[in-house]
Amino acid sequence: MTAAVAERSRVLAALDTVRDPELDEPITTLGFVSTCVVSAAGDVVVRLRLPTYFCAPNFAFLMVADAYDVVAALPEVRSADVALEDHFASTEINAGVAARAGFAVSFAGEALGELDELRRTFLSKAVLAGTDQVCRPLVAAGLDPAALATMTIGDAPPSAQLERLCRRRAELGLRTDPAAPLLVDPGTGAPITGAEVSLHLARARTSRVGIEANTGICRGMLRHRYGTTGAGEEEDEG
Repeated sequence: MTAAVAERSRVLAALDTVRDPELDEPITTLGFVSTCVVSAAGDVVVRLRLPTYFCAPNFAFLMVADAYDVVAALPEVRSADVALEDHFASTEINAGVAARAGFAVSFAGEALGELDELRRTFLSKAVLAGTDQVCRPLVAAGLDPAALATMTIGDAPPSAQLERLCRRRAELGLRTDPAAPLLVDPGTGAPITGAEVSLHLARARTSRVGIEANTGICRGMLRHRYGTTGAGEEEDEG
């Protein structure tokens, strides 16, 4: 592996940590990174694309800003040029991210504020979806759903789904230690007990199904729009 290929791999690995806030999947595996070029001197050029020209600008801003942050933070990167293409608000988004201006300044007169609450909203949905991914197999194997209310994270069988759920909970500031309740309200961290369990599991399933459906739609629209594989997509899916 040449030095240039190794550097590009590290940049793509950093971009793996950037997620579409609504779909809770990396922008690399979704195919949203159209190009990633790294020079021998450490200058990085990343171009992003989205399924439609009119994708929500707040979601787009979060992804472009997060992509810039993770690339620019790499010690081997001398300069980072991260931009969104083929989007109705790309001029405002790219200028705002390059200037580190924030969403409210970038869309002055249109934005009500920054996007921290939006990020938390979708993280909460990701926690609910992850709860379904962890609990559904347990119930399918014969566990009484009511028993989930007494389970802790340490009681749940180890799995990739449990690890992912714990990462999302940590991002929300929720407990992830082995003694933490498995079922919690993602907004407050309060344990789910008694009659609340059935409703909570139904909400979790709805969140998971919704995210998966939207992900499938977005993948199809992106393929129809561009018909090409994104940078890092083959590596991540392989």
